[in-house]
Amino acid sequence: MDATPLTRLDNCPAPAKLNLFLHVVGRRADGYHLLQSAFRLLDWSDTLSFALREDGLVRRVTDVPGVPEEQDLVVRAARLLQQATGTRFGADIAIEKVLPMGGGLGGGSSDAATVLIALNRLWKTGLDREALAQLGLRLGADVPFFIFGRDAFVEGIGEKMQPIELPPAWYVIVAPPVTVPTAEIFSSKELTRNSEPVNIAVFAASATRNDLQAVACSLYPEVGAAIDWLAQFAPTRMTGSGACVFAEVGSEMEADEIVKSCPGSFRAWKAESLAQHPLNSWID
Repeated sequence: MDATPLTRLDNCPAPAKLNLFLHVVGRRADGYHLLQSAFRLLDWSDTLSFALREDGLVRRVTDVPGVPEEQDLVVRAARLLQQATGTRFGADIAIEKVLPMGGGLGGGSSDAATVLIALNRLWKTGLDREALAQLGLRLGADVPFFIFGRDAFVEGIGEKMQPIELPPAWYVIVAPPVTVPTAEIFSSKELTRNSEPVNIAVFAASATRNDLQAVACSLYPEVGAAIDWLAQFAPTRMTGSGACVFAEVGSEMEADEIVKSCPGSFRAWKAESLAQHPLNSWID
């Protein structure tokens, strides 16, 4: 067995997710919304690299436009793991940002989860999946899903997950030229908060929707325009709180053709479903 100490971890993926549906089924006394959703991983990722530091400093060594280092979930995740474990180590963290920010694809949450998973390995802090997920929840409701590491039926505020089996699929994702603030959507008086809960066994056959979509389209007509454009090819829905919308298509070739035809007012990408998180084996 190779006993060489780890000093670097390069090219660590932080995959996107889709909300195949999203229902708001209630609200807690503390203001958090109770949700039901099916989360699906995509083979489309930001990429992070980590270099061990002996001096305990955590630094982001690449710029992320519009995101100050001290506010970045990447940096906050690393420091939270330090505090929780008492490790003396630090890290230089580089990030190649590919996923659109504020798109409902979970990019920032996925980045934070990859930080927790990778630095737990690099620093040899030895936390298991459950402990990492509990830390992740302190950073954001979507972070535990990426640590869970596979498609899931999600409830509560995002912390209750059950694995689901979904067939492989190709998707087209379209981003309108707006960023939709999550807090604005959830605080809207127009938001429906009493959807009837669905059963995990039948959700795929049930009449599902994204309860946030109508509010986002009302406040940001560009989201509705993106839905209207993509819907000419396949049934289309918004993911998360927006702004990105998606459609499942029959093949990679079909996805390519749709992406090529995307008007200049939007951005479009293709993505394939992902059976499990690429870093799952690091915490199994």
